[in-house]
Amino acid sequence: MKSSQNQTLTDTSNTTKRIVIGVQFLFVAFGATVLVPLLIDIDPAVALFTAGVGTLIFHLITKGKVPVFLGSSFAFIAPIIAATKLYGYPGTLGGIIAVGIVYSIVSTIIKLWGLRIIEKLFPAVVVGPVIMIIGLSLATAGVDMAKTNWLIAIVVLATAIIIVSFAKGLLKLIPIFIGIIVGYLISIFMGQVDFSLVNEAAWFSLPKFTTPEFNWGAILYMIPVAIAPIIEHIGDMYAISGVANKKFVKDPGLHRTLLGDGIATAFAGFFGGPPNTTYSEVTGAVALTKIVDPRVLRIAAVTAIIFSLIGKISAILKTIPQAVLGGIMLLLFGMIASIGIKTLIEAKTDFSVTRNQVIVSIILTVGIGGAQIGYANFTLAGIGLASVVGVILNLILPKPKPTKK
Repeated sequence: MKSSQNQTLTDTSNTTKRIVIGVQFLFVAFGATVLVPLLIDIDPAVALFTAGVGTLIFHLITKGKVPVFLGSSFAFIAPIIAATKLYGYPGTLGGIIAVGIVYSIVSTIIKLWGLRIIEKLFPAVVVGPVIMIIGLSLATAGVDMAKTNWLIAIVVLATAIIIVSFAKGLLKLIPIFIGIIVGYLISIFMGQVDFSLVNEAAWFSLPKFTTPEFNWGAILYMIPVAIAPIIEHIGDMYAISGVANKKFVKDPGLHRTLLGDGIATAFAGFFGGPPNTTYSEVTGAVALTKIVDPRVLRIAAVTAIIFSLIGKISAILKTIPQAVLGGIMLLLFGMIASIGIKTLIEAKTDFSVTRNQVIVSIILTVGIGGAQIGYANFTLAGIGLASVVGVILNLILPKPKPTKK
């Protein structure tokens, strides 16, 4: 009897520990997850809801084996803003659903033919500059937001840089969250925050969901943007496999993890949320804490859903000043661009080869220059057009013959 009681106490203690760590993991992802909806001007509660449910969907499809959390994808910020101007946000959501379907199709291709065909279509020489465009295309928006109050923006930027450069432990993994907190407190002190929205908000309220519309122009505009996140997903799965010392790329398999990501993204589109992606910050937290129990990540997901239903939280997030967001963006989008450079370096892309120079330069000029092609109601522009052009160039340009030794 006493042994049974001790076991019950141990189980309760372990459950409590998992809950505390799960909530902690959510805060690692919280800043980035709510930043995306704030930048694309939708209710942040929607993103929290779709991230939470999307994570649970991912765990269901992957048999609950992989310790990851899905949050709002930064790769889609610029395309969503541009597509919303062209097709409206409901039309853009139809494109997001289509992106989720593309993930599912690619997962089937990986299951049937393996990674070789993906590596052939999307090598580093294509993916690297596409990631750079994702970061650089929003540089102007970041500066425009920061200049609404340069003092606040610079303090936020400095805080994030200090955290990411000098902090240790879990603190190092949440520079966005800490930067926003510091900037928000300073904004309050300077009288830059209007709390009327918070006072009027109910404690319990449903997120402001948006019904998608299906527009072929928006769908074809968004689909090519999926290239970089797909490659990012594959890299993240190898990373978490290394952290957990398990071969998740084989069990449950990359085809299942990508399918889970795709279904979660399609779900987000149906409810008005941004596309989901596996969060490297959370993978870093898993590596740091050595806690690889997937149940902990599911607790983080449930916590995100609960937070999305608390109206006061959503209202507080909406009061964050533009300068605070701008300060974070100055670092964030530059960091994304640097990941593109890192992708090229790690793949040892040879820039003495003219073919590589041509592919990278054309992708960058088409993407950053705002080139677009269109016919009737169809328009392909920006990151999507640059991605398509990069894939085509990679397939048609002759590769140099290996030199004989």
